[in-house]
Amino acid sequence: MDQPLPRAYPVLYASTLAFMVCFVVWMMFGVLGIPIRDELGLNAFQFGLLTSTPVLTGAVFRLPLGIWTDRYGGRIVMTVLLLLCAVPVFFVAYAQALWQFLFIGLFLGLVGASFAVGTPYVARFFPPSRRGFAMGFFGAGTVGAAVNLFVTPVLLNHYGWRMVPKIYAVVLVVTAVGFWFAAARDPGAGKKGGSLASQFQVLKDPRVWRYCQYYSITFGGFTALSLWIPQYMKAEYGLSIAAAAGLAAGFSLPGSILRAVGGVLADKWGAHSTTWWCLWVAWICLFLLSYPDTTFTIRTIGGAASLHIHLPIWLFTGLLFLLGMSFAFGMASTFKYVADDFPDNMGVVSGIVGLAGGLGGFLLPLMFGALLDTLQVRSSNFMLLYGVVWVSLIIMYVSEVRKLRVLGDRSSPRAPGASGVAAN
Repeated sequence: MDQPLPRAYPVLYASTLAFMVCFVVWMMFGVLGIPIRDELGLNAFQFGLLTSTPVLTGAVFRLPLGIWTDRYGGRIVMTVLLLLCAVPVFFVAYAQALWQFLFIGLFLGLVGASFAVGTPYVARFFPPSRRGFAMGFFGAGTVGAAVNLFVTPVLLNHYGWRMVPKIYAVVLVVTAVGFWFAAARDPGAGKKGGSLASQFQVLKDPRVWRYCQYYSITFGGFTALSLWIPQYMKAEYGLSIAAAAGLAAGFSLPGSILRAVGGVLADKWGAHSTTWWCLWVAWICLFLLSYPDTTFTIRTIGGAASLHIHLPIWLFTGLLFLLGMSFAFGMASTFKYVADDFPDNMGVVSGIVGLAGGLGGFLLPLMFGALLDTLQVRSSNFMLLYGVVWVSLIIMYVSEVRKLRVLGDRSSPRAPGASGVAAN
């Protein structure tokens, strides 16, 4: 099959819109958390816990939702998910203590698992040669992180932060209704046979664990920084919440809308080459972002001389843009690997890889906060990500680069757009 199935594009557009709305809600504590932090007097670690708790649930439930999507179909699972999550989102407005925010956050975080529903659902409507584009386009729904940075501060300023979750709860219900009528029956629903245990046999394949590592830094790093950067820029550059959120969109926006471009690049050049070069770009950006505000005193023959190193806000924002772009391409290319190598287990493998990415998005803000409280160096979050990317590059070199030409073997007998990874 070289052509998409009927209704493929309505399904793609409706799924992407639903995922975008889910991502707005999933990321809302990145902005709402700032007034909540002031109201409750939270330290850096507690703020990280507040923002990342919804990410934990979104990560853990990606696997079961991926399995349920294979069994019952993406249309049903996505609609039910949107409706159910509207309830805890609404009750955020009535939370008073940190434990209440954390408890409710565990339930509203289910919206983050929508990725594991939409990815296999959308992919099944497109031929293998177009799945990189389709999954990249759907993944661009992470633009919700940027929408959150633009819309939430406006709603917060006009109505107060407690009104914002009520508005988002209504939006989730409206989106669920619209999605149901725009979507179509999942052509792959119920076709994956065998027991649950047999489906998990895929965990024995080392490729799955490599893709988990790649996605834990590309998606996990994107999610964590989308939550962390607004308060970082507010503290580092003395900006207002609205200004900090607006500039932070310089990271979230390219990290979202360019994901579709990353899918096209992965279709053309292969998942391996795209992921490899994107991680190198991210490594360079993180090296520069990691350098803290520093003043050197140098003894010269003419006396003491001072050297001050500090990233101006325009350079900081520009590096964030490049970092967001590289993470976007890496997210898309990682799922191109999955589509190429596990076409019959996409729900399960997407859930596993998505789980790894979501866990990265949960753990990283906690580690950011712990490092900041311990080292008292604001850029320590970028130092941590720099190390994680370095580990990913080493793993990729040992497992793939030594076996394959980095630019890809265009004469390979595999299908066009294949990831170029030999079966183990």
